[in-house]
Amino acid sequence: MIMIGIFAAVVALVFAWSVSVYNRFVRLRNLIAEAWSGIDVQLKRRVDLIPNLVETVKGYAGHEKELFEKIAASRAQSVSAGSVREQAAAESALTASLRTLFAVAEAYPELKANTNFLELQKSLAEIEDQIQMARRYYNGTVRENNVLVDSFPSNLVARMAGFTKADFFELEDSAERKAPQVRF
Repeated sequence: MIMIGIFAAVVALVFAWSVSVYNRFVRLRNLIAEAWSGIDVQLKRRVDLIPNLVETVKGYAGHEKELFEKIAASRAQSVSAGSVREQAAAESALTASLRTLFAVAEAYPELKANTNFLELQKSLAEIEDQIQMARRYYNGTVRENNVLVDSFPSNLVARMAGFTKADFFELEDSAERKAPQVRF
């Protein structure tokens, strides 16, 4: 009789532990979704700012048609990206295009003195900071999830419940990890 009681207690503890780990996975899945939403909001703000920035630069450098088309294509790719990896690739291309846009703007002193352009640059710099913070939060949450998925014995619950590792939001090229340089 004592053995049955001990066995029942062990089964109850294992069940309670499994439920606790399962709930932790659910919590992390929701935190990852929340963190991605934060990144998505900041990326949308940046994408919405780009047409105004391009129009301002067009007024001074209208002959840079190829650059403007490249920015438009990068912006469209960013808007339509579905997965974290696709979004990271799209953001890399968009950041490179913006870097080129600011390099072109350097050649136009009147543009660099334009208050509208300066305000857009300031807004973009603030958004880039927000994106960086949101990306850090997202990647931290993904790291916590991935450690739990890989760690024993929680990996047993992960396999049984179908929880998997999440993708980090990272840029592929180290040069692209830097925010576009904004000068005032």
